[in-house]
Amino acid sequence: MDRHRKTVHLTVNGVEYEREVEVRKTLADFLRYDLGLRGTHLGCEHGVCGACTVMFNDSSARSCILYAVQADGADILTVEGLTSPEGPLHPIQEAFRKHHGLQCGFCTPGFLMPALELLVEKHGPTEKEIRNAISGNLCRCTGYAGIVEAIREADAMWERP
Repeated sequence: MDRHRKTVHLTVNGVEYEREVEVRKTLADFLRYDLGLRGTHLGCEHGVCGACTVMFNDSSARSCILYAVQADGADILTVEGLTSPEGPLHPIQEAFRKHHGLQCGFCTPGFLMPALELLVEKHGPTEKEIRNAISGNLCRCTGYAGIVEAIREADAMWERP
């Protein structure tokens, strides 16, 4: 095998994959271009804006600053994995829709992941805890109020397993 390529084994949205990738390919590019999961958006490509945030082994992570080879053996969840195309929206997605927690929508997938992480870890988070959880994500459209309300409502309506 070429020393610039490596085989990775990972699970994305519940589906196992084995792919050979360039060692320099980011996880974001792997998800978007190798797997066709375009919901992971690329904004700054420096880990600052949060648009590329995914769940990486149950923790939110910036996929633009991780290499695909670092995900070998990992369990990844992207926005596409929150619900099936035929099914109803996930409570977090529904709450974002209801409370206008999105405008242009570019940053939305990246906001959904830390919101999910927070609500899995804590029922009934305070506004301060919500704002802290999303503090690493940038939105130029909403002013964040709708996002905070959406996360608060998602917490109330989500029947956890």
